[in-house]
Amino acid sequence: MTTKKTFKRGVRARAAKTGESYTTARSQQLRKAAARAPDIMELTGMTDAALKRGSGKALREWFEILDAWGASERGHTEIARWLVAEHGIGGWWSQSVTVGYEKARGMRPTKPLPGAIELSVTRTIEANPGRVSDAFTDASLRARWLPDAPISVRTSKRGKSARFDWDDPPSLVAFNMMAKGDGKTQLSLGHVKLPDAASAARLKSMWRERLTALKQMLEGG
Repeated sequence: MTTKKTFKRGVRARAAKTGESYTTARSQQLRKAAARAPDIMELTGMTDAALKRGSGKALREWFEILDAWGASERGHTEIARWLVAEHGIGGWWSQSVTVGYEKARGMRPTKPLPGAIELSVTRTIEANPGRVSDAFTDASLRARWLPDAPISVRTSKRGKSARFDWDDPPSLVAFNMMAKGDGKTQLSLGHVKLPDAASAARLKSMWRERLTALKQMLEGG
Protein backbone atom coordinates (compact mmCIF):
# COMPACT_ATOMS: atom_id res chain seq x y z
CA MET A 1 0.00 0.00 0.00
CA THR A 2 1.41 3.41 -0.89
CA THR A 3 1.94 6.12 1.71
CA LYS A 4 -0.68 8.26 -0.04
CA LYS A 5 -3.30 5.52 0.28
CA THR A 6 -2.35 4.96 3.93
CA PHE A 7 -2.99 8.61 4.75
CA LYS A 8 -6.30 8.68 2.87
CA ARG A 9 -7.39 5.54 4.66
CA GLY A 10 -6.76 7.26 8.01
CA VAL A 11 -8.74 10.31 6.91
CA ARG A 12 -11.70 8.17 5.78
CA ALA A 13 -11.63 6.26 9.07
CA ARG A 14 -11.80 9.51 11.02
CA ALA A 15 -14.60 10.84 8.84
CA ALA A 16 -16.60 7.65 9.35
CA LYS A 17 -16.06 7.80 13.12
CA THR A 18 -16.79 11.51 13.61
CA GLY A 19 -19.26 12.23 10.82
CA GLU A 20 -16.98 14.97 9.47
CA SER A 21 -16.60 15.65 5.78
CA TYR A 22 -13.48 14.27 4.10
CA THR A 23 -11.99 17.78 3.84
CA THR A 24 -12.58 18.51 7.53
CA ALA A 25 -11.24 15.12 8.60
CA ARG A 26 -8.14 15.62 6.47
CA SER A 27 -7.54 19.06 7.99
CA GLN A 28 -7.94 17.68 11.51
CA GLN A 29 -5.54 14.81 10.80
CA LEU A 30 -2.89 17.24 9.57
CA ARG A 31 -3.46 19.62 12.49
CA LYS A 32 -3.17 16.78 15.00
CA ALA A 33 0.05 15.53 13.41
CA ALA A 34 1.55 19.02 13.23
CA ALA A 35 0.78 19.68 16.91
CA ARG A 36 2.93 16.77 18.07
CA ALA A 37 6.56 17.67 18.79
CA PRO A 38 8.43 15.39 16.40
CA ASP A 39 11.04 12.96 17.70
CA ILE A 40 13.64 13.72 15.04
CA MET A 41 15.72 10.62 15.72
CA GLU A 42 12.65 8.40 15.48
CA LEU A 43 11.49 10.03 12.27
CA THR A 44 14.79 10.30 10.39
CA GLY A 45 17.42 8.30 12.26
CA MET A 46 19.57 11.42 12.81
CA THR A 47 19.66 14.59 14.88
CA ASP A 48 17.90 17.73 13.70
CA ALA A 49 21.27 19.51 13.62
CA ALA A 50 22.67 16.89 11.23
CA LEU A 51 19.57 17.11 9.06
CA LYS A 52 19.81 20.90 8.92
CA ARG A 53 23.50 20.75 7.95
CA GLY A 54 22.77 18.30 5.17
CA SER A 55 19.46 19.61 3.84
CA GLY A 56 19.68 23.29 4.74
CA LYS A 57 16.62 23.32 7.02
CA ALA A 58 15.35 21.78 10.23
CA LEU A 59 12.66 19.11 9.95
CA ARG A 60 9.85 21.38 11.16
CA GLU A 61 10.76 23.90 8.43
CA TRP A 62 10.50 21.16 5.81
CA PHE A 63 7.16 20.09 7.29
CA GLU A 64 5.77 23.61 6.79
CA ILE A 65 7.02 23.70 3.19
CA LEU A 66 5.62 20.25 2.38
CA ASP A 67 2.24 20.96 4.02
CA ALA A 68 1.88 24.15 2.00
CA TRP A 69 2.68 22.22 -1.19
CA GLY A 70 0.08 19.55 -0.37
CA ALA A 71 2.55 16.69 0.14
CA SER A 72 0.09 14.70 2.24
CA GLU A 73 -1.86 13.96 -0.95
CA ARG A 74 1.20 12.88 -2.93
CA GLY A 75 3.29 9.74 -3.17
CA HIS A 76 6.76 9.14 -1.76
CA THR A 77 8.61 9.32 -5.07
CA GLU A 78 6.85 12.52 -6.11
CA ILE A 79 7.70 14.22 -2.81
CA ALA A 80 11.37 13.19 -2.88
CA ARG A 81 11.81 14.27 -6.50
CA TRP A 82 10.11 17.61 -5.82
CA LEU A 83 12.50 18.34 -2.95
CA VAL A 84 15.46 17.68 -5.22
CA ALA A 85 14.08 19.63 -8.20
CA GLU A 86 12.59 22.62 -6.37
CA HIS A 87 14.84 22.94 -3.33
CA GLY A 88 18.13 21.52 -4.61
CA ILE A 89 18.88 19.10 -1.79
CA GLY A 90 20.72 15.83 -2.39
CA GLY A 91 18.93 12.57 -3.03
CA TRP A 92 19.84 11.03 0.34
CA TRP A 93 18.62 14.10 2.23
CA SER A 94 15.41 14.31 0.20
CA GLN A 95 14.68 10.69 1.15
CA SER A 96 15.32 11.42 4.83
CA VAL A 97 13.03 14.46 4.81
CA THR A 98 10.33 12.58 2.88
CA VAL A 99 10.35 9.58 5.20
CA GLY A 100 10.29 11.82 8.26
CA TYR A 101 7.35 13.77 6.86
CA GLU A 102 5.43 10.61 5.97
CA LYS A 103 5.90 9.17 9.46
CA ALA A 104 4.91 12.41 11.16
CA ARG A 105 1.78 12.78 9.03
CA GLY A 106 0.67 9.17 9.50
CA MET A 107 1.45 8.25 5.90
CA ARG A 108 3.73 5.35 6.85
CA PRO A 109 4.25 3.25 9.99
CA THR A 110 6.63 4.71 12.57
CA LYS A 111 7.86 1.21 13.34
CA PRO A 112 9.69 -0.14 10.29
CA LEU A 113 8.31 -3.09 8.38
CA PRO A 114 10.56 -6.13 7.81
CA GLY A 115 13.15 -5.19 5.21
CA ALA A 116 12.58 -1.46 5.80
CA ILE A 117 15.03 -0.84 8.65
CA GLU A 118 17.78 1.64 7.95
CA LEU A 119 20.64 3.44 9.63
CA SER A 120 22.76 6.52 9.03
CA VAL A 121 26.23 7.64 10.08
CA THR A 122 27.94 10.97 9.39
CA ARG A 123 31.57 12.09 9.52
CA THR A 124 33.41 15.29 8.70
CA ILE A 125 36.73 14.45 7.07
CA GLU A 126 39.65 16.76 6.33
CA ALA A 127 39.92 15.75 2.68
CA ASN A 128 38.27 16.93 -0.53
CA PRO A 129 35.16 15.12 -1.81
CA GLY A 130 37.05 13.47 -4.68
CA ARG A 131 39.47 11.73 -2.33
CA VAL A 132 36.67 10.61 -0.03
CA SER A 133 34.69 9.27 -2.99
CA ASP A 134 37.73 7.37 -4.35
CA ALA A 135 38.23 5.69 -0.98
CA PHE A 136 34.83 4.04 -1.48
CA THR A 137 34.87 3.23 -5.18
CA ASP A 138 38.53 2.23 -5.69
CA ALA A 139 38.76 -1.38 -4.48
CA SER A 140 42.43 -1.14 -3.47
CA LEU A 141 41.83 2.01 -1.41
CA ARG A 142 38.65 0.62 0.10
CA ALA A 143 40.51 -2.51 1.26
CA ARG A 144 42.73 -0.34 3.45
CA TRP A 145 39.87 0.80 5.69
CA LEU A 146 37.01 -1.59 4.85
CA PRO A 147 38.74 -4.95 4.22
CA ASP A 148 36.81 -8.01 3.00
CA ALA A 149 33.51 -6.11 2.94
CA PRO A 150 30.65 -7.76 0.98
CA ILE A 151 30.17 -4.61 -1.10
CA SER A 152 30.02 -3.79 -4.82
CA VAL A 153 29.52 -0.46 -6.57
CA ARG A 154 26.16 0.08 -8.25
CA THR A 155 26.37 3.74 -9.31
CA SER A 156 28.70 6.61 -8.44
CA LYS A 157 29.29 10.31 -9.12
CA ARG A 158 32.80 11.17 -8.05
CA GLY A 159 32.88 13.70 -5.28
CA LYS A 160 29.09 13.66 -4.87
CA SER A 161 27.39 10.34 -4.20
CA ALA A 162 27.39 6.59 -4.74
CA ARG A 163 25.21 3.53 -4.22
CA PHE A 164 26.37 0.01 -3.42
CA ASP A 165 24.97 -3.49 -3.07
CA TRP A 166 25.76 -5.07 0.30
CA ASP A 167 25.57 -8.87 0.42
CA ASP A 168 25.46 -9.74 4.15
CA PRO A 169 22.58 -9.25 4.74
CA PRO A 170 21.31 -8.30 1.25
CA SER A 171 20.75 -4.54 1.47
CA LEU A 172 21.84 -1.21 0.01
CA VAL A 173 24.47 1.33 1.04
CA ALA A 174 24.50 4.93 -0.18
CA PHE A 175 26.48 8.03 0.63
CA ASN A 176 26.31 11.71 -0.16
CA MET A 177 29.02 14.29 0.31
CA MET A 178 29.03 18.01 0.89
CA ALA A 179 32.17 20.10 0.49
CA LYS A 180 32.94 22.18 3.56
CA GLY A 181 35.37 25.03 4.03
CA ASP A 182 39.12 24.47 4.34
CA GLY A 183 39.11 21.34 2.20
CA LYS A 184 36.77 19.36 4.43
CA THR A 185 33.96 17.00 3.40
CA GLN A 186 30.81 16.10 5.26
CA LEU A 187 30.06 12.45 4.52
CA SER A 188 26.55 11.10 5.17
CA LEU A 189 26.21 7.33 4.79
CA GLY A 190 22.97 5.39 4.86
CA HIS A 191 22.49 1.62 4.99
CA VAL A 192 18.91 0.71 4.01
CA LYS A 193 16.58 -2.24 3.42
CA LEU A 194 17.97 -4.14 6.40
CA PRO A 195 15.92 -7.14 7.55
CA ASP A 196 15.91 -6.61 11.32
CA ALA A 197 17.00 -4.41 14.20
CA ALA A 198 19.83 -6.74 15.17
CA SER A 199 21.44 -6.36 11.73
CA ALA A 200 21.02 -2.58 11.91
CA ALA A 201 22.66 -2.40 15.35
CA ARG A 202 25.58 -4.58 14.26
CA LEU A 203 26.17 -2.65 11.06
CA LYS A 204 25.82 0.77 12.67
CA SER A 205 28.58 -0.14 15.11
CA MET A 206 30.69 -1.42 12.22
CA TRP A 207 30.17 1.72 10.10
CA ARG A 208 31.02 4.02 12.99
CA GLU A 209 34.28 2.15 13.50
CA ARG A 210 35.14 1.88 9.80
CA LEU A 211 34.35 5.51 8.98
CA THR A 212 36.65 6.51 11.82
CA ALA A 213 39.31 4.35 10.15
CA LEU A 214 38.59 6.06 6.82
CA LYS A 215 38.92 9.47 8.45
CA GLN A 216 42.25 8.52 10.01
CA MET A 217 43.55 7.11 6.73
CA LEU A 218 42.68 10.20 4.68
CA GLU A 219 43.71 12.75 7.26
CA GLY A 220 46.96 10.91 7.86
CA GLY A 221 47.89 11.35 4.18
